[in-house]
Amino acid sequence: MLPINLAGKRALVAGVADDGGFGFAIAKCLAMAGASVSVATWPPALTIFRNLLERGKIDASRRMPDGSLLEFERIYPLDAVFDTLDDAPAELRESKRYKDTGDFSIGGLAAQLVADFGERPLDIVVHSLANGPEVKKPLLEVSRGGYLAAVSASAYSMVSMLQRLGPLMRSGGSLVSLTYMASERAIPGYGGGMSSAKAALESDTRTLAFEAGRAWGVRVNTISAGPYASRAASAIGIIDRMVQYCKANAPLPEELSAMEVGQAAAFLSSPLASAITGHTLYVDKGYHAMGMAVAGWSDVVAGTAG
Repeated sequence: MLPINLAGKRALVAGVADDGGFGFAIAKCLAMAGASVSVATWPPALTIFRNLLERGKIDASRRMPDGSLLEFERIYPLDAVFDTLDDAPAELRESKRYKDTGDFSIGGLAAQLVADFGERPLDIVVHSLANGPEVKKPLLEVSRGGYLAAVSASAYSMVSMLQRLGPLMRSGGSLVSLTYMASERAIPGYGGGMSSAKAALESDTRTLAFEAGRAWGVRVNTISAGPYASRAASAIGIIDRMVQYCKANAPLPEELSAMEVGQAAAFLSSPLASAITGHTLYVDKGYHAMGMAVAGWSDVVAGTAG
């Protein structure tokens, strides 16, 4: 038997605001493997997420194989477009949804982790963060501000997190992020500069793998997940069609589950993947391997694919 064993490891999963996305599934899988897990949540969603937990609204999703409920060691506020609190505009810091959260910047998160757990408290960091304010616009219509915002929130945030959290990670640690194959192929409807942001994230994964490996002995990998109809992904506008198209054309004609991505992240975070870094791991039922469609949009819409 060769189990994934993360007992004694501490993980931080950034980008968990409900039980419906990859971030939550990754957090659950890490906990199932024995890690203690903290999460970081976007401040406007923080109160809602805490209420979901306190009122038992997501207890079914939190249920572990042994019958217990998934518990988070800490829940931190994080707006990853800000490296320091001073970078956030005063009107945002003083707004209703931010003013009582404390230092919600990446630097503030790093400082709080040290305050809570000591100088090098982390073994695993998961970057499950992406946002493109103009994601429904084709690239030809995207503004400079919208494009840069997508890259900032979805790609540079990983660089900034590793700059500040890398020194807090123990040797042998792992950072895992999430990407999508629009980084390398045109996906009509996935706009707003998000394809460029994912391409940047994958390139940065390779460079950071070298730099973080030499600096702290930390591995850096990314998972290229197939489309999944999470609440966050609904912003794309065509996510259901994307899911059905990939299901119809993948070697394994099935819908991807969030737990399948969570299990892959747990593997990459474990000693079983100790020689893997700088890698993009496809978890998409094999869709990335296809060079020709076997079902078109019309087949998917008509329900005749399969």
